[in-house]
Amino acid sequence: MFRMWGKIWKNNRMLQDTVICMTDYRMSRTQMVFQSLDDICCQFDLSKPIWLDSNITDFKRHDKTRFSQDNFIEEIEFDYLEIQVLEE
Repeated sequence: MFRMWGKIWKNNRMLQDTVICMTDYRMSRTQMVFQSLDDICCQFDLSKPIWLDSNITDFKRHDKTRFSQDNFIEEIEFDYLEIQVLEE
């Protein structure tokens, strides 16, 4: 099972979190990551963040990355959105 944890942080405090579980292994890992991020943004009522080079590098190394204001077109009311793969 593929699980991704999404967390919203402000002032070093977690405001919201959710875990997305994917069991459709016909999808590639990349597709699962993007679909999970879409589901997280839908649950938090956020626009989709833009993947910058730093996000891609962090995600490849640690299976975890943070999206700050630079990644969003709209103004956000928190410091960053963090995603992390929990299980594959």
